[in-house]
Amino acid sequence: MRLARLAPPDQDRPAFFARLEGAAALVYDGPPWLGGKTTGEAVAWTDVDLVCPVIPTKIVGVGRNYAAHAQELGNDVPVEPLLFLKPPSALIGPGQSIELPPESHRVEHEAELGVVIGRRCKAVRPEDALDHVLGYTCLGDITARDLQRKDVQFTRGKGFDTFCPVGPWIETEVDPAALRVRAVVNAQVRQDGMTAQMLWGVPALVAYISRVMTLEPGDVIATGTPQGVGPLAPGDELVIDIGGATAAARGIGALRVSVAAPAQAQGNGRSAP
Repeated sequence: MRLARLAPPDQDRPAFFARLEGAAALVYDGPPWLGGKTTGEAVAWTDVDLVCPVIPTKIVGVGRNYAAHAQELGNDVPVEPLLFLKPPSALIGPGQSIELPPESHRVEHEAELGVVIGRRCKAVRPEDALDHVLGYTCLGDITARDLQRKDVQFTRGKGFDTFCPVGPWIETEVDPAALRVRAVVNAQVRQDGMTAQMLWGVPALVAYISRVMTLEPGDVIATGTPQGVGPLAPGDELVIDIGGATAAARGIGALRVSVAAPAQAQGNGRSAP
């Protein structure tokens, strides 16, 4: 099942959730992680209608969850999941722009599998963890690498507005251990990894995080990035593509965003996700 959030630019209505079935969007009466159901209304949709499909209370990031990525940055491979938080104010959706902050001279892409929680969970067992997951999406953990290194912690480097593109929708019927995660910048593949390479898979991550903090419905976990991270520049197009690891495995799709110069240089702000 493919769940999306739509805001048709030619319609005077708030953004709404829907289940996508081909060219039809079956409108929901609320977020699917809060029990939203179809209303009976069906509307046509196109890619331009898609907006950020999540409204989390928190975004939990996992650092260095691919050994090759830890090594490319000169870091030790962790012995347990390394957690950090990104603010919901960092969210943007398909077709929006990552704004490069003037405080940083090195902003990098990190393509990741995003996990959307469907049921409240606290201290769940790994074998029960997937029962609490609604689905999966494409996510960018955009990082001001110079500030991350300067601060020796992750909050500022990963917390700027627009630093968490998510979308284009949520897929509920994929195997999180059988996905291929790619970052493509201006048609050049920079990252290309398999979720099977993660040090801790989705069940282990949900269980571990839920022992630290309660995961609420709608919360998002950013599961870590493969090797190949690199810089972004104004005018770039970033595509985060998550397909099946094999021809038989179901994938998620592609999230496309642009990269813009610092807001101060543009002289304007951004629209809400």
